[in-house]
Amino acid sequence: MQCDYFDAGVCRSCALLETPYARQLADKEDHVREVLAHVAGDARWLPPVASAEQGFRTKAKMVVAGTVDAPTLGILDGAGAGVDLQGCSLYPPELSAAFAPLAEFITRARLEPYDVPARRGELKQVIVTVSPDSELMVRFVMRSTEALARLRKHLPWLRERVPALRVASLNVLPEHAAVMEGEREIPLTPEESLPMRIAGTTLHLRPQSFFQTNTEVAQKLYLQAREWIDAESPRSVWDLYCGVGGFALQAVAPGRDVLGIEVAPQAITSAQATVREMADAGVAGAGGVRFEVGDATAHPSLWRSEPDLAIVNPPRRGIGPELATRLERSEIPTVIYSSCHAESLARDLALMPSLRPVEARLLDMFPHTSHYEVAVLLRRA
Repeated sequence: MQCDYFDAGVCRSCALLETPYARQLADKEDHVREVLAHVAGDARWLPPVASAEQGFRTKAKMVVAGTVDAPTLGILDGAGAGVDLQGCSLYPPELSAAFAPLAEFITRARLEPYDVPARRGELKQVIVTVSPDSELMVRFVMRSTEALARLRKHLPWLRERVPALRVASLNVLPEHAAVMEGEREIPLTPEESLPMRIAGTTLHLRPQSFFQTNTEVAQKLYLQAREWIDAESPRSVWDLYCGVGGFALQAVAPGRDVLGIEVAPQAITSAQATVREMADAGVAGAGGVRFEVGDATAHPSLWRSEPDLAIVNPPRRGIGPELATRLERSEIPTVIYSSCHAESLARDLALMPSLRPVEARLLDMFPHTSHYEVAVLLRRA
């Protein structure tokens, strides 16, 4: 893939861009096999799942800089000045088409970009997500609610310019810190969730809920999990990092109990909405699904009765010693582990020696970088 930003040296986020994509994929598979060799040496490796080389990122986290009258959307350089990346080819056209109207909206609503070196200004980031149906969610990450009235006043103009806009919100992040968002979210539209139609299920993505940034590869990840679940035919399933329900809802089947646990209340609200829609549509097995807010390692009643299969899809740090030890000491016969960090996966698997990897698959969520997803099917020895 050719990129003018990369060639000009203004953005090097795609560090592997000069490496042919087939080589990138092969190198990633070599890496994950090497990292997991001592804990998954006997696993059967399924063919890796490749990504499109461009237009695959369905979420854009655009740092806002510059001035009110000439804002930049992109990243910051080493001195904290804005680098405009509105033409980045990682984003699909239906997403990138919103960048120019958003820049004009910043000017129209007089949203002062945050100056990182000077620590002044209001608007830090614009985060844009596109659904498989080409609808958009836009979040304005700002230091305060100072511009709330202006956001609401000018939003009809933005919706006219961007008809695909379904969900908009103001996220409040007052701290000068290297984080993406704050805890407070203020809806700007009547709709508060973005429907994400994926792997035969319509998930509901709320502003602060996690969702994979490569929807096409995420769908293949969910379908792989469904294939493994169907082959195991469990009567009960736990999804211990369920998010908006992506994995748990692949396990829905008549006569099967499915429980999703997640610490983020917004994600559970979204997952519950999907279950209600499935039940209303008469989907067989939807009545056996429930989602609860909680921590998988500290849930008061969770470990009193164990399932036939557990799914874990933790953040980069992995599930950690406490949950790994609980799974090792349990009698759960099958675990599906989806990981975005092979090193933390290896550490966790070393703590669960009785759960042996039998199949594994690399899924390239992040082309042109060293990152990837790997899914592993574990069975108790």
